[in-house]
Amino acid sequence: MDKTRSKNQSLRKLLNDKNHIERVAITYPAYHWNSHICSMKQIFTALIAVFILLGCGRPEGGTIHEVSDLFIEVLGVAQDAGYPQLGCDKECCKHLLETGSTRAYVTSLALVDKVDSSVWLFEASPDIRYQWSRIHQLSGKDPDGIFLTHAHIGHYAGLMELGKESINADGQAVYAMPRMKEFLTGSGPWSQLVSTNNISFRDLKADSTVVLNERLKVSPFRVPHRDEYSETVGYRIKSPDRTVIFIPDIDKWDRWDRSILKEIAACDVALLDGTFFESGELPGRNMSEIPHPFVSESMELFSKLPEKERNKVQFIHFNHTNRLLRDPNAIRQVEQEGFHVSRQGQQISLN
Repeated sequence: MDKTRSKNQSLRKLLNDKNHIERVAITYPAYHWNSHICSMKQIFTALIAVFILLGCGRPEGGTIHEVSDLFIEVLGVAQDAGYPQLGCDKECCKHLLETGSTRAYVTSLALVDKVDSSVWLFEASPDIRYQWSRIHQLSGKDPDGIFLTHAHIGHYAGLMELGKESINADGQAVYAMPRMKEFLTGSGPWSQLVSTNNISFRDLKADSTVVLNERLKVSPFRVPHRDEYSETVGYRIKSPDRTVIFIPDIDKWDRWDRSILKEIAACDVALLDGTFFESGELPGRNMSEIPHPFVSESMELFSKLPEKERNKVQFIHFNHTNRLLRDPNAIRQVEQEGFHVSRQGQQISLN
C-alpha cells in the first residue's frame, strides 16, 4: 500500500511540474535518454506523465506530439567537440564508448513554426547530418535559414555538409555577422560554398531585427568571446507571446557591457553558456585561456534573482568533462537551486 501511494505521489508531482514535463517531451528514435542519468523506471514514469498530459501516444513517424505549433527544439547540448570527445579515454567519455550509450550532439536549435511549415537552424554543428534529419522529421524540408553565432568549429563546421561532396545545397540561406561572412568568403574551403552557390548569405547587424514571418523575429547581439576569426553573437528569439535568449558562448558575464541579470528579467527562457561546471575541470590546462562562466559561478551570480527568474535559466553547451552530461547529483544540485539543465530533444513552447 505504501509503495502504491508513493508511486501515485510521484506521478502527481510529475503532472504538476510543467517544467519537468516540458523537459521530458523528447523524441524517438532520433534522441534518447542518457542511461546514466535516468533509470528505466524514471523514464517509464516520465513518459506516462507526458502521455497523460498531452493525451497522445507515439504518433506516426515516431515522434511525441510537439508542445505547441510554435516552438524551439534543442538538437544538441554538447560543446564544439561533442560527447564523447575525440581522444578522451577518461571516465567521462570511456563509459559511453564501452556501453554504447547515446552520445550528446553538439549544441544546436531548431526554430519551428507549424502554421506556415517554416523551420530555422541555429548553428551548423559538426553533427548537422543528424540534426538536419531531425529538422526533416519536424518540417519535411530543409531549413529556411541557418543562423551562425561565431567561427569556432562547433558552430559553423557543419557547413561542409552543404557542399558538392555531400548534399550540394542550392543557395541555402545562411545568416551571418560581417566578420563571420568575411571569414567564410575569404577562407577555403568555405569560400567554395559561396562560389558554387551552395550557401547564400543574409547579412546580420548587431541589435537589428530579422522578421522571419508574422509570428517570429530574431535579433543578434554581440557578446565577448575569443574572436580570432569572427565576432560572437547571441540571439533573441521573439514570438508574440514569449522571448528566448540563446548565448552558447561568452567569456565571463562581468566582461559583457550588458547585465545578464537584466537580460534574464526581460525574457521567458534563457539558454546560457554552461560549458564548464567548475574550475579545475581540465587538469594541466590554464582555463583562463578558454574563459567561460562556470555553472557554479553563474548559479552564485543568479542566486540574487527571485525564484521566478531563476526558473528561466537553462544551461547548455556542455564540455565532455562537465558533470551535467552524466552525473545525477550535479543535475540535482542545479535544479535544487532553481535552474535547469538543457536536454537533447527538449521542446520550448513559444506560445
